[in-house]
Amino acid sequence: MYQKTLLSAGPTIVSEEMPTFSSVAIGLWVDVGSKWENAAQAGSSHLLEHLLFKGTKKYSAREIAETIDSIGGQLNAFTSKEYTCFYARVLPQYFPLAMDILLEMFLRPNFTAEDIDREKKIIHEEIKMHEDSPDELIHDLLAETVWSSHPLGRCVLGTKKSVTSLTLEQIYSFFQQHYRPENLVISIAGNITHQQAVKICEAYFDSSPGTKPKRQSPKMPTFQAGSAAFFRDLEQVHLCLGAPGLSVEDESIYIVDVANSILGGGLSSRLFQRIREEKGIAYSIFSYHTAYQDNGLFAVYVGLSKENTRIGLELIQKELEEILNNFVSDEELERAKRQILGNFLLGLESTTNRMIRLGKQELSLGRWVPLEEVQNKINAVTGQDVLGLCSKLFAKDNLTTVALGPLKKEDLG
Repeated sequence: MYQKTLLSAGPTIVSEEMPTFSSVAIGLWVDVGSKWENAAQAGSSHLLEHLLFKGTKKYSAREIAETIDSIGGQLNAFTSKEYTCFYARVLPQYFPLAMDILLEMFLRPNFTAEDIDREKKIIHEEIKMHEDSPDELIHDLLAETVWSSHPLGRCVLGTKKSVTSLTLEQIYSFFQQHYRPENLVISIAGNITHQQAVKICEAYFDSSPGTKPKRQSPKMPTFQAGSAAFFRDLEQVHLCLGAPGLSVEDESIYIVDVANSILGGGLSSRLFQRIREEKGIAYSIFSYHTAYQDNGLFAVYVGLSKENTRIGLELIQKELEEILNNFVSDEELERAKRQILGNFLLGLESTTNRMIRLGKQELSLGRWVPLEEVQNKINAVTGQDVLGLCSKLFAKDNLTTVALGPLKKEDLG
């Protein structure tokens, strides 16, 4: 039921018709995120995400909120390092109205000095909240450490200084450069046909051919191995071990998914069982892999007491050595595959999740990946595949350790 249409004006429309569902999820995916910002622009993408809710030529900010609430719908947005998404979920009969609001926000937003000043204050509070959440902040510190001054190493929120310094002219210039039809993917999943969706969307764009703007992608960053400690008077030490990951287009992406599941992706994973269940020295312990268009990052996170930092770090390093030096058992391999595919298929019961999958794949890969392809590639992963990939990712010279809490760098050993 997947279909794709490229409008002459530039936007790409991808949809998945789901006639048995009683909702429609819509996503406007803009090909811009913090990756496209220089140091002086840091936080621009996220600030624009806020500003587009402040009203358009047709709707005031209050009217946007009241209209969505009055139809029982949902409206929200998020900014990442590589894209910004504005999304809604409504009943099928309200699809034209929700699309009208979203495209008005994208095409005809109002930018006023008053709204910009107000949203800057709100973002300052958001930055403070983020900095007061060490279990979230540690992941930004890891990215900052391994990618140095590259845009991927910066927090999506920007800094208080960079956000404060942004002027109305700079914000509008950034908007004009990136918020163009050619940089837009509209993803739709739910109880509506592709033809209906295209007919409604194309009325908002003229028929003149769009031209993809020339943008110089930042040079791919070099992973910086080593260690760093950020002192803060906390009850716990928050610790991350990072290793170079894979890009979204890498053929081994499914192998890293299986390796992550085995290492720290669930309650039965090696790290959870060893560090929490057997040793009892941590409440939260997990691993994850983040894939970007040019590269990726594999990381392990744990929160523990200062006196357990050394032993926790040693246990994690031991598990990394174990998975790159020894075969994975057939039982462990099959359990990981079932976990991945089970979570994947359960997530597809949501129109919002399906919409997100459509949008991400179109922006990152330029195509939709059929469910059968995902299942076949996950099932094809062997223990030797996991061993070979982990031998590359977790070599000692590749690892970076970052800690946040009441300790110094020398405490890491």
